[in-house]
Amino acid sequence: MSTHPYDELGPATILDAVESVGLAVDGRQLALNSYENRVYQVGLDAAEPVIVKFYRPGRWSEQAIREEHEFSLELARHEVPVVPPMTLGGRTLHEFAGFRFAVYPRRGGRPPELDVPDVREWIGRFLGRLHAVGEVVPFRYRERMDPARLAATRDWLVTGGWIPDYLRAAYDSVTDDLITLVGAAWERAGAPRFLRLHGDCHPGNILWTDAGPHFVDLDDAVAGPAVQDLWMLLSGDRGEMAMQLSDVIAGYEDFRDFDRRELHLVEALRTMRLVRFSGWLAQRWSDPAFPAAFPWFGERRFWEEHLLALREQAAALEEPPLSV
Repeated sequence: MSTHPYDELGPATILDAVESVGLAVDGRQLALNSYENRVYQVGLDAAEPVIVKFYRPGRWSEQAIREEHEFSLELARHEVPVVPPMTLGGRTLHEFAGFRFAVYPRRGGRPPELDVPDVREWIGRFLGRLHAVGEVVPFRYRERMDPARLAATRDWLVTGGWIPDYLRAAYDSVTDDLITLVGAAWERAGAPRFLRLHGDCHPGNILWTDAGPHFVDLDDAVAGPAVQDLWMLLSGDRGEMAMQLSDVIAGYEDFRDFDRRELHLVEALRTMRLVRFSGWLAQRWSDPAFPAAFPWFGERRFWEEHLLALREQAAALEEPPLSV
């Protein structure tokens, strides 16, 4: 018996799905690096290959997926460099053999050189434009990036028995502290305004060409504070991150003001992502792709190192925010 929905997504089903929306395939397909969804490059007759994303069954509602598509199309209409889904047969979201899927044009690029100040400022300008569009109307069906996510994920991991018994007391203690500290950081940020965001704006989701950057993969588009799309561009020690953030904000504010109070949320959002990542791995552990890609997750050493990282985050949350 099938143990996972993607067991039914074989090569023939992939090609048949693409042909069902009126595209003539040439039989070539290449699996791309994706875990949450399944993504393939599919060759076409007498045309450039396309990228096809099969959404993980049960993750998003149809309304949430359509809202993501509408946001990306809106950004494209305002000439914000994103890669929106193709409209085929009057639709961007399709269904075949029980799978929802979307087709995208193939767009290449290289990772951005984030050690170059001009590159950071350029990305900041595009993020400012993205957020200027994102603040016009709210999301109705996408998730919200708020502190409640941290407690919900922690509780799910604990009740699911994922934390080793010998670490349970320490884990409970540090995550209790983190929930308090993250909540306090949110209060210091002064009830930040929630926008429609990219949501997962790390360097891997930014591709660079001679024409500049473009954003890909809005699958994690979320409602949240603007700084959520900025902090994942930062790396290094506090001084280095402050300098990097100054460049990003300099470009950002060419198109939209940035509320400096949101700097209180940088370490809070990093903490939330750290805990949510472990929860994501646990939730997806029945998918055969996950044990193969993350074999260390099932080991005691992972949870020991994770606990250490959480303690470091507790210390970081006690420090003043970055100054720019």
